[in-house]
Amino acid sequence: MQLVAYLNFPGTAREAMDFYAAALGGKVTQRFTYGESPMAAQMPAESHGQVMHSRIDIGEALLMGADGPPPHEAGSTTLNVMPETAEEAERVFLALSEGGEVTMPLEETFWAHRFGALTDKYGKRWMVNCLKPMVS
Repeated sequence: MQLVAYLNFPGTAREAMDFYAAALGGKVTQRFTYGESPMAAQMPAESHGQVMHSRIDIGEALLMGADGPPPHEAGSTTLNVMPETAEEAERVFLALSEGGEVTMPLEETFWAHRFGALTDKYGKRWMVNCLKPMVS
């Protein structure tokens, strides 16, 4: 399982993630916009050019970020837990959500076997993200 910081931006994710990649000696290995996603028709037209997800690989480390929609306000950081299996994702999500608030139920998405978001009982934001294999 990996634990990755997920940064949220107010429409500046592309510029910021390019900056962090250069500053940290990494490479942007994933980036897609809301308009490029299967959810495009459900999103406001003005958000189509904003980054829905980006990933920087820095050696063995990862940094992820997006122009986050609510409840992930710009400037906030979310902890992204990346379990290897759907079963582990379900276990972790259930444990972290105890006493907290689920903001997105854990379910299959176009990018993940399981994805869900929550705020734990201490007010910290989490995503549980059991990824499907990356398509090249």
